[in-house]
Amino acid sequence: MIRHISLVNFFVFFIHALLFFYGEAAADIYMYVDEKGIVRFTNTPTSSNYKFFMSERGDKKGSDTGKLTFYDENIRVAANYHGVDPFLVKAVVRAESSFNPKAVSPKGAQGLMQLMPSTSRELGVRDPFNPRENIMAGTRYLRMMLDMFEEDVELALAAYNAGPSTVKRYGGVPPFSETLNYIKRVLEFREEYRK
Repeated sequence: MIRHISLVNFFVFFIHALLFFYGEAAADIYMYVDEKGIVRFTNTPTSSNYKFFMSERGDKKGSDTGKLTFYDENIRVAANYHGVDPFLVKAVVRAESSFNPKAVSPKGAQGLMQLMPSTSRELGVRDPFNPRENIMAGTRYLRMMLDMFEEDVELALAAYNAGPSTVKRYGGVPPFSETLNYIKRVLEFREEYRK
């Protein structure tokens, strides 16, 4: 799995380098991850499995997760699988770790979506620093929070940040500046990705 992520990173870097040095590419670029986890790029998609990756002028907007990052495909797959808005998942990743897969918080939260070790164990995560595994588990946990709080995004985000028992204890968003700022940042990031 780690080799696959490195391969994706290499291809994204390679495409960025080509666009940087040559300015305009010949056509839009599409990406597809097959059932074996192999990443395929093309400018002439032959099936609906290929998704828009980047425009011919390097415009990174217009994909289903907003501006391009190395983790877009993992975010898209996890969001689709768990039925969560991909813009929201990406905004959480950015707010939690700034897309750093090796991030560790002072409280011990780990990886891109800053999973606490107890949450990782509950979700069956073997390696919280594996981007694919972390994003899939973090998105699943976000889905659980959305279900618990009846699709109320603000309450789900508060629970993701401060814990569901804290949200229940306060009967809503707890009055912690960290949690209030977190919700505000995530929602701002989501709106930025939607543009």
